[in-house]
Amino acid sequence: MSGPECCQNPPAISSGGESGEVLQIASLSSYVSGNPDSKVAVILVSDVFGYEAPKLRQLADKVAAAGYYVVVPDFFFGDPLTPGTNIQDWLKNHAPEPAVDFAKQVVQALKEKGITKVGAAAKVVVTLAKDAEIQVAALLHPSFVTVDDIKGVKIPTGILGAEIDKMSPPELVKEFETALVTNEVNNFVKIYPGVSHGWTVRYKDEDAAEVKCAEEAHQDLVQWFGKCL
Repeated sequence: MSGPECCQNPPAISSGGESGEVLQIASLSSYVSGNPDSKVAVILVSDVFGYEAPKLRQLADKVAAAGYYVVVPDFFFGDPLTPGTNIQDWLKNHAPEPAVDFAKQVVQALKEKGITKVGAAAKVVVTLAKDAEIQVAALLHPSFVTVDDIKGVKIPTGILGAEIDKMSPPELVKEFETALVTNEVNNFVKIYPGVSHGWTVRYKDEDAAEVKCAEEAHQDLVQWFGKCL
C-alpha cells in the first residue's frame, strides 16, 4: 500500500452505535460523550482521517464510561484525508499549528463550562503538554513527534506504541521514555506486540489478536487518565 504509514488502512466512515452527540465547542463541531456535568474532561484528537471515524468515537465512549466528559473536535473542518487524496497536498492546508491554537480554544471553553482538569490524547497534545495547558497527556502510536518534542513535556505523559511502526518504531518510543525519565516526568510507556501504526482506532474486527490488543490499549489509556486526572 502506498503513502505514509499514518495514512494507510483508512477507516470506514459510518454512523450508528454511538452514545454521544455532535455539539459546537469553541466554534468546532465536536463529538462529545459522557456526563456533561463532569469536572474532568478528556480531549481525543483524531488522526488524519478525522473525527467521524467510528472506532475513534467508540473509544471516546469507552473513556466517557469511566466518568469523563470526552470531546473529539473536528480540527479539519469537515475536510479529513480521504482515500486517493495526496497526503502532501492535503497537509499544506492542514498544518498542525492551527490545530494547536484551536485545541487551546477548546481547553478554554471546557474550563469556562466548569471543567477543572483536562487530559488529552494525540500529536497536538505534545504542544499542549509543553505549555502545561492540560494536566495529563497520552500519545497513541504517535506521528511526527520528535525526541526534542518529548524533552519539552512538563506533565504526566503516556505513550502507547506499536511494535510494527515506521512512524514511531519501538527504538524511538524507548528514546521518548528515556527523555521523560531523565526529566523526571511521570510516564507510562508500553509497546504492544504484533500490531501496526494506527491499530487502536483502525483495528480490523476480523483480526482477533488485533482486537484484543486494541482493547488492552484502550483499558491502559483509561487507567492512565484515571491515575493522573
